[in-house]
Amino acid sequence: MADSSTLTHVDPKGGIRMVDVSSKTDSIRTAVASGRVVLGDEAFQRVRDEDIQKGDVLTTAQIAGIMGAKQTSDLIPLCHNVEIDGIEVDFTLSEDAKAIDIRAYTKSIGPTGVEMEALTAVSVAALTIYDMCKSVTKGIQIQDVQLLAKTGGQSGNWKSDTAPESADNGTEAALDESE
Repeated sequence: MADSSTLTHVDPKGGIRMVDVSSKTDSIRTAVASGRVVLGDEAFQRVRDEDIQKGDVLTTAQIAGIMGAKQTSDLIPLCHNVEIDGIEVDFTLSEDAKAIDIRAYTKSIGPTGVEMEALTAVSVAALTIYDMCKSVTKGIQIQDVQLLAKTGGQSGNWKSDTAPESADNGTEAALDESE
C-alpha cells in the first residue's frame, strides 16, 4: 500500500477525506466519454423502429444520462459537486454491431474537472437502455465505457490514444475549445 502522505484522499492519520480544491484556480473544464450497448438483432431492430414496450429508448436514455451527470457527486464517494454548464448525450446506431454507441460531453468552469460526470452520463444512459430493452433479451452487453478526452486544469489537456475511431466524435472539438 502507498504511503498515506502521497494519497490525496487520505488524511495524515490514515482517515478518508475529500480533497480541498478551494485554492485551485477556476478554468474551463471539458470531458468527452463514450461507451457501447450491444443489443443483439431483435432488440436493436426494435429500438431502431421505436417499438420497445417501455417507450422511446433513446430520448429516455438521453434524459437519464443528463440527470446522471448532474448527480455524480451523490453516487461517487469523495467526488466534488460540480456546477455543470453544459451536458450533451448523443447516440449512434451501429447496424453492423447491433449496438448503440453513446457519447457524452460535459463542460464546467471551476476548480475541478468533469471527467466523472461524462463517464457517469454514459454509464447511466447505458443502464437505461439495458433497462428499457431487457424484456426483449437479457443478453445485452455494456462495453468500453471510457474517457476519450479532457481539457483544463493543472494537468492540462489529455486525449486517449486507445479510443476507437468510431467513439472519437466530439473529442477534437473539446480540445480545440480549451485552447
